[in-house]
Order: sequence, then C-alpha cells, then structure tokens
Amino acid sequence: MENKITVIDVRTPMEYAGGKVEGSINIPVDQIAQRIEEIRAIEGDIVLCCASGMRSFSALQFLEQNGMTNVKDGGPWYTVAN
Repeated sequence: MENKITVIDVRTPMEYAGGKVEGSINIPVDQIAQRIEEIRAIEGDIVLCCASGMRSFSALQFLEQNGMTNVKDGGPWYTVAN
C-alpha cells in the first residue's frame, strides 16, 4: 500500500496563489501553531515547503518540538513540484 503524502505550503496566501504544488494545502507559517490539531489529523507523511526553505524549516522545528514525527522539510515549493 502506498504511503499518503500531504504537501503543506507555509507561504502567504498571495504567494501560494502565484504558484503551488498541485494538490498542496496552504497553511501560512504564522498559522501553524493555531492549526496544529488540524495538521496532526493528517494521515501519512507531511512535506512542508515555502519559497526558499526558511519558513518550512521553522515550521518543521515547531511541529517536531510538539511531537510530530511524520513531517519533513521539502524546501522551496518549486523543487517539491518537480
């Protein structure tokens, strides 16, 4: 059985609207803490992405510090898209 992967793009909604990974969801980095239960409910692996990799790394650190082990940093969104 194939493992489900969910891509969370942590850029702003305006950045996300300008280009994104197909099928990804947008949760801006400044909303990660308040939406952590929504993120915890996601089944399978989660790959975080942003514009340069800085915000996705920050989000990864926060989620890992809060006990999440199924999260990876994908870096810039355009590398995840390819």
